[in-house]
Amino acid sequence: MKYRTLGRTGLKVSEVGLGGEWFNGLSEEESIRIVDAAEQNGVNYIDIFMPQAPTRDHLGAALKGRREKFLIQGHLCTVYEDEQYTRTRDIEKTKRSFEDLLHRLQTDYIDVGMIHYVDSEEDFQTVFGGEIIEYAKELKEKGIVRYLGMSSHNPHIAKKAAETGLIDVLMFSINPAYDLESPETDINDLMDFKGMGENGWVVDEARQELYSYCESAGVAITVMKPLAAGTLLSAEASPFGVAMTVPQCIQYALDRNGVKCVIVGCHSVEEVLQAVCYDQLSEQERSYAHIFASGNQINMTGRCMYCNHCQPCPAHIDIAAVTKFLDLASSQPEVPETVMQHYWSLNATAADCLMCGRCEPNCPFGVKVRENMKKARELFAR
Repeated sequence: MKYRTLGRTGLKVSEVGLGGEWFNGLSEEESIRIVDAAEQNGVNYIDIFMPQAPTRDHLGAALKGRREKFLIQGHLCTVYEDEQYTRTRDIEKTKRSFEDLLHRLQTDYIDVGMIHYVDSEEDFQTVFGGEIIEYAKELKEKGIVRYLGMSSHNPHIAKKAAETGLIDVLMFSINPAYDLESPETDINDLMDFKGMGENGWVVDEARQELYSYCESAGVAITVMKPLAAGTLLSAEASPFGVAMTVPQCIQYALDRNGVKCVIVGCHSVEEVLQAVCYDQLSEQERSYAHIFASGNQINMTGRCMYCNHCQPCPAHIDIAAVTKFLDLASSQPEVPETVMQHYWSLNATAADCLMCGRCEPNCPFGVKVRENMKKARELFAR
């Protein structure tokens, strides 16, 4: 495994990091095996935003006795209430959840305290003009958090945060499908791909400026969603019409200015090995040039990334899970029995959707959630 310096923090981080999102639903034994595989292959950076108690407990058990071997990127402002994950700006809820994170991970410090998911100007002002940033600064002054970070999908807001001088690490969504946008495209419509313009593929200028600024300012970028929720791994689902491999997606992200670590969500030991093999492949095997030669029109409007930022749902629907099963079922002539069983084992399904639309403004990718719920309701009808 190769390592890079995490910007001005000076920390040495593995080029491939472990995303904790997929630890949800795993047993303690499964979580330990995944962390074992990560350590054995030189991975030393773990991101965890999930507020669910079992997930935090299992990861804490996995880290027991080897906490110092890993750098933890732990998120502020994520809470678990009403039986679901949600983002909050309530200072007391934020404090309780962060203290719970420390307790369950069995640690007294977090390496990078990541202010969770700031995408709009209004939210930026709430965070940086109020109690959240003051709490984050207090944690850093006390050494409970070694460095401060922020996650975002919006390059304008991300750059504005970096320019405050308070943010040491920026967690940002990077993959070729996001980057290859016309500069004229509304940056908030991240998934509204327009395809090849008159002058060929054009990288969105706002994103380019962000990457370059971070590199020059010493603000490290850790990458989320490098696989576009697996979409780029399938020729049928990819906006380019050709498939990429996990190592190719990792290489693409690592080639951007400012990027120091690419965080890959892994649900099994096999997926860890699939990610870390990047370091063992030839330059040709890691090359992603073929996607630019495809010449196919990009058309991927509103693709769900399964991140559940749309939560909370008044009907307690796990929207990401429902959409994931919908995508799996829609890609095949008939709904597989296993997918049908998994869908109906959910605590709430699309049949429970109230069509209130509360979820859609929360989605950073412009997904038409209600339309997906209608499709799922019809496709999985008994």
